[in-house]
Amino acid sequence: MAEKEISQAVIGRLPRYFRYLGELKEQGIERISSQDLSDLMKVTASQIRQDFNNFGGFGQQGYGYNVEYLYDEIGKILGLGREHTLIIIGAGHLGQALSGYNNFFNRGFIFKGAFDLNPELYGKKIRNIEIRPIEEMEQFVRDNKIEIAVLAIPKDQAVKMAERLVNCGIKAIWNFAHVDLDVPENVQVENVHLSDSLMKLSYGIDRYEKSQVKTRK
Repeated sequence: MAEKEISQAVIGRLPRYFRYLGELKEQGIERISSQDLSDLMKVTASQIRQDFNNFGGFGQQGYGYNVEYLYDEIGKILGLGREHTLIIIGAGHLGQALSGYNNFFNRGFIFKGAFDLNPELYGKKIRNIEIRPIEEMEQFVRDNKIEIAVLAIPKDQAVKMAERLVNCGIKAIWNFAHVDLDVPENVQVENVHLSDSLMKLSYGIDRYEKSQVKTRK
């Protein structure tokens, strides 16, 4: 039987469910209803139930959801039951900030290497990870079975770098370069365009201000 196709919208909400359930677990809450989860997350209870039904439901009517069980199951769906190895391409301010974020390590994302084109950075360390020349990247990926590459480089370098990463067997690219990458379908790409997020904020501000003007008329 073919595996059920899950929409990107549902997949996009899973990390948020995981985060909220983790907070509930830390608070010692053992059980929660879809309505209470809805109130916390500002997602409708029916949407929560529909999302979870894509994966088997997890709850019982009149009982709600076991927080720890649901947290663990969503973690498995997200592939968090094992470690994932990463490298950073681009050891500037953004690359250093990303590699220094403790929550990645806590979720099983382990940074193994950092690479840059700038010779002045070679030998320096980011959280005990030595910055290496980009020429050593391919062999390092193969030797260390690296799964994920983080691209924190200018967009004019990103396309060729992605090709090199694909050719040496990388499984996924977390792309902070402001360009969309065209890679084979077996390579996963998550594009993080920071300016797009700011433009969405700008849109929200503009929309709200316009609505207030209409209200005052």
